[in-house]
Amino acid sequence: MAQDFSQRYPLIDGQGNFGSRDGDGAAAMRYTEARLAKITRLLLEEIDEGTVDFVPNYDGSTEEPRQLPARLPFALLNGASGIAVGLATEIPSHNLREVADACVALVKNAKLSDDELFALLPGPDYPGGGQIISSEADIRAAYASGRGSLKVRARWTIEDLARGQWQMVVTELPPGTSAQKVLEEIEELTNPKVKTGKKAVTQEQNQLKSTILAVLDAVRDESSKDAPVRLVFEPKSRAIGQDELANTLLAHTSLECSSPINLTSVGLDGRPVQKSLRQMLVEWVEFRQQTITRRSEHRLQKVLERIHILEGRQLVLLNIDEVIAIIRTSDEPKAALIARFNLSERQADDILDIRLRQLARLEAIKIEQELAELRKEQGGLEDVLGSPATLRRLMVKEIEADAKEFADARRTLIQAEKKAVVEVKVVDEPVTVVVSEKGWVRARSGHGHDAAGFAFKAGDGLYGTFECRTVDQLLVFGNNGRVYSVPVASLPGARGDGQPITTLIELEAGTQPAHYFAGPEAALLLLSGSGGYGFLARVEHMVSRTRGGKAFISLGQGEQVCRPSVADPGVEQKQAPAQAGQAPAAPVWIAATHVACASVGGRILSFEIGELKLMEKGGRGLTLIDLEPKDSLAGAAAYTRSVRILGIGRGGKPREEQLEIRSLNNARAARARKGKAADLGFKPHGIVRVE
Repeated sequence: MAQDFSQRYPLIDGQGNFGSRDGDGAAAMRYTEARLAKITRLLLEEIDEGTVDFVPNYDGSTEEPRQLPARLPFALLNGASGIAVGLATEIPSHNLREVADACVALVKNAKLSDDELFALLPGPDYPGGGQIISSEADIRAAYASGRGSLKVRARWTIEDLARGQWQMVVTELPPGTSAQKVLEEIEELTNPKVKTGKKAVTQEQNQLKSTILAVLDAVRDESSKDAPVRLVFEPKSRAIGQDELANTLLAHTSLECSSPINLTSVGLDGRPVQKSLRQMLVEWVEFRQQTITRRSEHRLQKVLERIHILEGRQLVLLNIDEVIAIIRTSDEPKAALIARFNLSERQADDILDIRLRQLARLEAIKIEQELAELRKEQGGLEDVLGSPATLRRLMVKEIEADAKEFADARRTLIQAEKKAVVEVKVVDEPVTVVVSEKGWVRARSGHGHDAAGFAFKAGDGLYGTFECRTVDQLLVFGNNGRVYSVPVASLPGARGDGQPITTLIELEAGTQPAHYFAGPEAALLLLSGSGGYGFLARVEHMVSRTRGGKAFISLGQGEQVCRPSVADPGVEQKQAPAQAGQAPAAPVWIAATHVACASVGGRILSFEIGELKLMEKGGRGLTLIDLEPKDSLAGAAAYTRSVRILGIGRGGKPREEQLEIRSLNNARAARARKGKAADLGFKPHGIVRVE
């Protein structure tokens, strides 16, 4: 609570070493001194005025407040972070002035619109500054739901040196990032170590090393007492672009990272609930109204007690001689005073305890003045307790006074920027991706190669060839529904048998590659499972930045992924005439108009592709064909003129049957129908598009 880099508004004023943002521990207690910071009075100032309940502490030896009577919502000012059983919270810190303005606006208008609220409180304000690069819509969505993630990056300046040299100096870091952490990340990137289970440094590690060393010459930590954060990055040469160096560092280190938001808190009802920003502010306003009410009741009780005492003293001063005579002559002066002047026991005790000097004429004037002030205060307190409007005005006045005293400027800049991505320059060339049945991949320059000329390892064969370009993506569909992506430019050349796809991606335990596709990110694919469900998705929806891929196709128990089918190639294609001595030109793929489904039981169904929906985040999809209880989907293909049914005939020999548009029209029906039984003479296990 004394670290200004941990809390936006530290509650402890510390003297000595209280640690650093690099993880250094604080000095022992005997070397440090601490006192409450001035702002802490906003938490504790009214604790003895009946504003909160007190409960026994853990061992019952004393009592402790159930809550602190915060005059401002410190849960938002300093934030909170914690993990419990099945629950977690991550509340970022905010600017005091902005939070106060939002509270005042809600007190004045409980129906304040979200736009007006977010205009007053646009986003978190982290202790270390930095810059929030998430869009305004993303910040509002996180605040509206109470959960989200914001992209935060460091802030830096460019310092010009002699002879055209320059250096990049980072002065503010994102939350949770330290200078030491950034230095360790750069060291790991420039001097990679062999990963567990690997025999040598991977190609990806070497590529990252080359990327960093191509732009960065040296890095120094010049942080000091005068400059809490000062990370200096020297470029490889002055010809390196400033944006190039910055983007490289942001993309590969914690200089740009995500900051979570999880507004889970224990409310007034004692239950931990995930709240929106509005709910947290409204609940604090309600809590503050309760504390002001209880404080006013407590103060009014004290005022009435004091008035009661002073009224007794005033009565004594008017009859001072008689009171003295009663005290001198009576055996029980207390009872005699009560009976003579109709006093209460409290007033009688006060009179008997009073000093003679307080019976002077000057004291009577003071009593009258104090009574007048107390009765005025009584009227004000009764007005607060009796009028909700007066209570709200008082609340606004107190919030604005506290904000005026403790508010400071915003530290974190909110400015939407694109996420830093280092683009690897790839020459856009035609290439043919060759995939074997056992998952060996390679890329051969050019198009129009004869598939019969490709050689494979013993026991392996051709899965398929994909004519695409070096800027495209290779998708690997796992049998668990996950989709893995590999840039075509990173595939090995055509020499030899290629490289196992498992070395380019990270499969989960027990997962095997099932199908493949290579093409542009704009290509539209028809994805389906053996359970009879399917949907449309573009390649760009399935591309993942991580080697672990992304869950995309939802499968039921025992279901398998079917072969994907091209519904739209995503690029305009022109067929080149075949020259003498070369293989026939590849077919020209155009956007499909229909979908053909084939079941293992031999049923065929055709329907318009418009009956399917595009699912950018994947899922299970819609029912393609109504399957019999023991039947399953062999595959689904998008087409315009014809398809080819693949299967196994008698003796295990592969068989295929090409269905033209006339035959497919006979099986035409609406989506999710049973289709028509086809006399194929073999058991289908797949269906592919033919043009």
